[in-house]
Amino acid sequence: MSYLDRITFNPAQCGGRPCIRGMRIRVKEVLELLAADVPVAEILAGYPDLEAEDIRACLQYAAAQANHSVLWAAA
Repeated sequence: MSYLDRITFNPAQCGGRPCIRGMRIRVKEVLELLAADVPVAEILAGYPDLEAEDIRACLQYAAAQANHSVLWAAA
């Protein structure tokens, strides 16, 4: 599974921020819950339309976004 199958971008929805499968559940919200140590089962219970694969896709998306080169300007 690739996160690209589950993470969507729509300029008319949530300001174009990454969402899950076209729903108004932003990737950021899921990541914040995970960072707050909310159990996956609790997240899924709070968002009935969310699937475990969606949570994994959010993590894959975050990992891909963190994989950027850092360029330092010469002083």
